[in-house]
Amino acid sequence: MKINHAILHVFDFVSCVNVYAQEELDLSSKNAKRYVMGHAKKALNNLDSKRGSFADDSLFAEELRGYFRGERDFVGLSTQIAEFIAGELGRMEKTPSTDLLVVDFEDEPETVVTELTEEEAAAAYEGRGKRYFAFMLLESRQAYMHEIGQGESGGTCVDVARHHAILPNPSQKVQSFAVVESRTLAVSFCDKARTIAGEERWLIPDGLLQCSMEASSKEVFDTVARIVEEVAEEYGANSAVAVSKAKAYVSEAVEESEELAPWELGEEVFDDGPLQKRFEEALAEEALPERLVVEKTVAKRVAKHHKIRTDTGIEVTFPAELGENPEFIEFASAPNGLISIQLKNIGSIENR
Repeated sequence: MKINHAILHVFDFVSCVNVYAQEELDLSSKNAKRYVMGHAKKALNNLDSKRGSFADDSLFAEELRGYFRGERDFVGLSTQIAEFIAGELGRMEKTPSTDLLVVDFEDEPETVVTELTEEEAAAAYEGRGKRYFAFMLLESRQAYMHEIGQGESGGTCVDVARHHAILPNPSQKVQSFAVVESRTLAVSFCDKARTIAGEERWLIPDGLLQCSMEASSKEVFDTVARIVEEVAEEYGANSAVAVSKAKAYVSEAVEESEELAPWELGEEVFDDGPLQKRFEEALAEEALPERLVVEKTVAKRVAKHHKIRTDTGIEVTFPAELGENPEFIEFASAPNGLISIQLKNIGSIENR
């Protein structure tokens, strides 16, 4: 990952003093670069990120287009964003002190050049990945720290002090952020509803970006997996096998294209006509579209493996594609309604 620009603005709602930086962060500092890169990676790969498309009359989209064309400077645009966010947060009844991190960065280029467009292949050849503009609201937290001073007798004393401006660690998830890809202006973001001037609002998608708010890939996947499980249980089928088959199908489908056809998934998972029909009815009830976007990163992290837990407290995790392979794992239902799980062809066992 390459950080092109980064800047940090401070909103101190305790002292009512906002500090708008006039210069960018010094990225030659290892601490600053490590911190910025950590949050940029977290934002780019967040499974809970919702997708959005800019409205035709979005003022922010126009400003961003100008920036990517080189018509706007980074510091000026970041300050404009900071002033808007500070003004909105300042109208809340109680607002935690917050820092605004704004970043222009490039992700690593794709490695499989044959699957890229000519423009993307040229960028990959030159070592350039996709370029993004991102901003993150870093809410300060309170923490205790030691404080060294001089006692009444003149000797050194150590006390415990409470610090009110501790930034979140780069390994922590940030609740509110947005990432925009430079070429397509595709938006991904996370946010939470806030009560601003007595009205509940979504600050990032509605207030600043003026973009739509669509379900995240993880939400889409969880919805489909839930429907599969409910239909299987309704008809007395093994829900563990059904969900593992669904996960295996998703993992394989998104390798070729980051799109998923739920109706085709139903045909793959449910061989029985009534189950497949009930699955399609449930999809219609959820109003899911014919094509769903599921990023490869989501499929890799939530669909590759399936985890089950029995009522006896035993947990089993296995690759989703093995869920229907009786050579490795087999589920059997007894006449009394109990279920047996048999693991086969195991060469070794490792304690974890």
